[in-house]
Amino acid sequence: MIKKTPKSRIFEAVHETAHDLHEFGFIDKRAMQKYDALCIEPVPDYTPEQIRGIRSRYHISQAVLASLLNTSVSAVRKWEVGEKHPGGLALKLINILDRKGMEALV
Repeated sequence: MIKKTPKSRIFEAVHETAHDLHEFGFIDKRAMQKYDALCIEPVPDYTPEQIRGIRSRYHISQAVLASLLNTSVSAVRKWEVGEKHPGGLALKLINILDRKGMEALV
């Protein structure tokens, strides 16, 4: 079971109850995944300055960041000047990089 951060104490109580019911076989895996999705915080958006700051913090180039995120250098460049915004998997990977460091992605 992956540890997820609940949105509030109410969601935490609901999630804990659902987890217990899942452990006893009253809630199937698919329903438990729905509870997990409801109870976790969404991945925040990152501003161009924050993306540059993360890259600067780890002393990596746009090319290295693009490689870590499995995207193009052009995409990273556009994120950093505000022409486009990361989404989907790239946004989640940026969030992991921001919270847990390069070791989590390498």
